[in-house]
Amino acid sequence: MAVSVEHKYKLKKEDTVEIVTGKYKGKRGRILRILRDKDRVLVEGANMVKKAQKRKSQQDRGGIAEIEAPIHASNVMIVCKKCGPTRIGYRLSTDKGKAVKTRVCRKCGEAL
Repeated sequence: MAVSVEHKYKLKKEDTVEIVTGKYKGKRGRILRILRDKDRVLVEGANMVKKAQKRKSQQDRGGIAEIEAPIHASNVMIVCKKCGPTRIGYRLSTDKGKAVKTRVCRKCGEAL
C-alpha cells in the first residue's frame, strides 16, 4: 500500500529556476506547473520531448509536437536576481499585527 506524503514546496508557479543536473543542466526557465503528487515541476523550454498528436478537427494539423516534460523538483534551483541559483530561506516579520512569512535568498538575504 502506497502512502502519500505531502511535501512543503518552496517553489511556486512563475518562479525562475535553473536546472542543476541532467541533459538540460544550466538551462533557465519559468515554472509553468507544479505536480505536487509526483514531486515534479514543468519548466518552460526544458526537457523537451516529441509527442504524436492526433488531429482534433479538419483544419487542425496532427503530427509530431514538441512539449515540455516534468523534471523532478530536486533537480532545479530558484534563481536570485543578485547571486544566481540559490536555496530558499524564510524570514518572519509582522505587518499590522499579522505575522508574514517571506521567501528570501540564502546567500544574500534578498526577498525572492
